Amino acid sequence: MRDSHGSRPGSHSGVRFELLGPLRALRDGVAIPLGPPKQRAVLAVLLLQESRPMSYDGLVEAVWGGSPPVHVRNLVQKYVSGLRRALGDGPGLEWTGNGYRLNGADIDDLRERRRLIDEAMAARDAGDLRRAGELVASAEELWRGEFAEGLQTPYLAAERLRWAEKRLTVLEARLAGEIDLGRSFEYVHELVRLVAAHPLRERLVELLMLALYRTGRGVDALMAYEELRQRLAEALGADPGPALRSLHARILRQDPGLMAPSPVPVG
Repeated sequence: MRDSHGSRPGSHSGVRFELLGPLRALRDGVAIPLGPPKQRAVLAVLLLQESRPMSYDGLVEAVWGGSPPVHVRNLVQKYVSGLRRALGDGPGLEWTGNGYRLNGADIDDLRERRRLIDEAMAARDAGDLRRAGELVASAEELWRGEFAEGLQTPYLAAERLRWAEKRLTVLEARLAGEIDLGRSFEYVHELVRLVAAHPLRERLVELLMLALYRTGRGVDALMAYEELRQRLAEALGADPGPALRSLHARILRQDPGLMAPSPVPVG
């Protein structure tokens, strides 16, 4: 059950941690002050280890990269102490002899997202595209911004890129499901916006072409292909991939198999 702030209680120690956006730690729905950005970054990195110890050198590399400040050891000790005070009787942050380990802490919004995506995949495999779309939409609602937004460290920057890709892949799957349900018209504008934001992403153009074709805009679908072909040639010296070329050919010959099923009634 969600609390009055829209969040579920944390599964360990009464503290809920969230990383699908700016890092948050909530106790009884109230945000815990987590200190300066680098201290918050130490917490985010340790949370991502999922209770595995992280060596001192590994933590320094993750937070500061290859050029840490001269007094980095003092900083690590300061931030660890600060986090222990902030978390109080909640999750335990300890030195194991092999590294720092954060016990009794989950990334709760990430765990919930994984559950929703797993349920969506099961619903899709069972042929329930409507339910799959609803579950993916619920997973998308958990995002409050970029992954670990605002924390600038080498490790978290790489994680942010990885999660941006995962998020976009899930979004593509949801849009494909909506189009298969006969909802092409409702999603054309969203796909146009996404293609503008990710102009070299072929899957998005493929979905846009299909949505345009199924709404009677075959010429616009062919133009979307040609525009991508030109962008790829200029940026990469490459042609569109096999899936996109195949769709282009099918649109040119007006393949009846491209037509959508009857639209699903809303509500």
